[in-house]
Amino acid sequence: MMNQEVSAFGFLFIFIILAIILVTVGLTLSSFIRPARPNDEKLAAYECGEEALGNGSGQINLRFYLMGLIFILFEAEIVFLFPWAIVFGQKELIATTEGKWATVALLEMFTFLFILVLGLAYIWAKGYLEWVKITPQKSNYTSPVPKKMYEKYK
Repeated sequence: MMNQEVSAFGFLFIFIILAIILVTVGLTLSSFIRPARPNDEKLAAYECGEEALGNGSGQINLRFYLMGLIFILFEAEIVFLFPWAIVFGQKELIATTEGKWATVALLEMFTFLFILVLGLAYIWAKGYLEWVKITPQKSNYTSPVPKKMYEKYK
């Protein structure tokens, strides 16, 4: 039994070493092969086709950070539902414990979901899910095209 475990870990160790060697050799060879001709346009920061203005340390709206954090928090918690569903569905385990396993597992999951819903209610009550809506401003532009020409395309 010990030999199988050692051989499995040995195989994994060899695989990791070979992966590191392959990546290192590939990156080293590519640095020798590729042309190195930097210019101002290649060294400029690219952001969605727009020219970068100023430095990158500008102030960002805190709501973006907060929404991302809330999403990550709830997304990571939801991932715990999948292994629970797999283990909860094992009929042999439920039969061996005469149904006690299913009751405990279901109670634990409802407790987990209750805590998640409680957290969602808390951030909703605090207003963290509210987004500031911009009111559109009416334009003063007057078009030379008559309004009845626009109406036929509605």
